[in-house]
Formats: sequence, C-alpha cells, structure tokens
Amino acid sequence: MLKIALVAGSSRNNSQSGKVARFLRQRLIQLGYTDDAHSRVIDLGLAPLPLWPAEDSGPWGLYSKQLIAADAVVIISPEWNGMACPAIKNFFIYAGKAELAHKPGLLVGVSSGVGGAYPISELRASSYKNCRLCYLPEHLIVRNVEKVLNTPAPSNEDDQRLHARIDYELDILVKYAHALVPVRAAIDMTNPEFANGM
Repeated sequence: MLKIALVAGSSRNNSQSGKVARFLRQRLIQLGYTDDAHSRVIDLGLAPLPLWPAEDSGPWGLYSKQLIAADAVVIISPEWNGMACPAIKNFFIYAGKAELAHKPGLLVGVSSGVGGAYPISELRASSYKNCRLCYLPEHLIVRNVEKVLNTPAPSNEDDQRLHARIDYELDILVKYAHALVPVRAAIDMTNPEFANGM
C-alpha cells in the first residue's frame, strides 16, 4: 500500500486548498491506491509552520516524519495575487532532501476564479532545488474552486471534467511512486558535499 502525503498550502483555516486536499485523499482511497492508515493531509492552515527561521519549529517534527514515510506527495497551492501563497513557500524552506528527495510530486493550483496556473509555474521554478522533489510533468488546476469538489459525485459539467482529470493524474502519480522507490533506494543521499542543489 502506497504512503501518500498531501500538503494543503494555504495559511487560512478551513481553506479551499484544504478541501481539495481532503477530496484528493478520499479519491486515492476510493481508487485503492492507499488507505486511511497510509495517507495524510498536512494542512498548513490548521497547524501552521512558524515563519522560518523560528526558534520553535511548531509542528514540523510531525510533518517531517509523515513526509519521510511518504512514497509520493501532492502539493496544493492556492493562487494569491498571481503567486503561490507564503505558507507553501515557507513549507519548502523547512522541507529538505530527507523528506522529499526523489519522490514524485503532483502540483495542484487552486483558484477562486479562472487562474491557478501561476503557483504551478512558481513552484516548478524554485521549490524543488534543495529538497529534490520530482514534479510530474502533469499537474492539476482547480478553477472556480468554491463550485467544484463539494460532493463525492460531480455536481455539474465542470465538476465532471475535473473528476475525470483527477483520476487520470492520480493514476500517473501512483505509477511514478512505484517506479521511483528503487531509484531512491539506489541513491546515496548522505554525502554532505552535495547537501544543497545547484
């Protein structure tokens, strides 16, 4: 059974990003890719990380253990003013190669309107550098998020298209997760000379 961590990257409590993360987790379980015991939602709005560098790292110890155990990661980022929000950027300052190196990552952009692409672009450009997360060439964008993913069954045509795309993307994530397990095992990540990416 695959272990999958889903990171809801909004700093807001009860966020739409959190809703999307919980929907995706439930869909992974329904499709038989994981189960309750092997999947975790890390909701940065419910248990936020302190702004790095902080003397007290808050819930990072727990998050680190969950990420280390994971075979794959889903990163959900809301779009705020055309950017990835500060909570998810702060998360990637905490996350290192011990937690994420050579694991597949599915990026999910979230927008209350028709946006959502900019966080994908921003996170692809820089967030993987030191943690070595392997983003899939595929990604999801959840547009008009308040109107979709509110019920297990699609409620309208846009929701139906999104549900089909979600199943497609999750299947790809799972295939990458299985494929990268032996790759991670074969890579020596203990060399301090290459602790950071270039």
